[in-house]
Amino acid sequence: MSAYPIVLEGTAISALVVGGGRVAERKVRALIEAGAQVHVVAPLVSDQIQSIAATSDHLRITRQRYATEHISGVTLVIAATDDPAVNALVRADARAAGRLVNVVDAPDTGDFISPAVHQCGEIVVAVSAGGVPRAAARIRDSIARTIDARYASAIGDLAELRRSLIARGDRDRWGTAAAALLGDDFCERVESGELAAGIEQWR
Repeated sequence: MSAYPIVLEGTAISALVVGGGRVAERKVRALIEAGAQVHVVAPLVSDQIQSIAATSDHLRITRQRYATEHISGVTLVIAATDDPAVNALVRADARAAGRLVNVVDAPDTGDFISPAVHQCGEIVVAVSAGGVPRAAARIRDSIARTIDARYASAIGDLAELRRSLIARGDRDRWGTAAAALLGDDFCERVESGELAAGIEQWR
């Protein structure tokens, strides 16, 4: 797969997840946490998915076998059944309808994959590792040990500074501040705690 990474606004996603088992549950949970509207279609649905539906109005369950009409109105499709033939049918229907599709048992045949994700505040780090998800998870975990609450706080402060300066009509000051605060030593200053004092000088 030739990778073109993007970050989608979760609340803009309407997703169809075909399948009701453990893999589908992981996909559903991640989509719901992002704020997406999710429709699960499967004859049998796990207790975990039912529990999510009981506490979220973003999840709808249809206990039926997949049919082509289920794709109508969604932006993303995930084929997550344990039947390769059904997954292949979902993929073909999604492609015909112009929808992006993820095929869990054959990711190279779909349009996108779900990377290993580390989120800390407004920072989102996604890792793909050539179709080896466990390796991606290990790399993500290594990154997470460094990109921690210090970085979340720094990014939050920088974003607030940018908003406030631009709201005051002082875009040039933000440009100067960004050049001073986001130099080659940015990570060192975050980790040492020096950046917070530097941001304060520009408020």
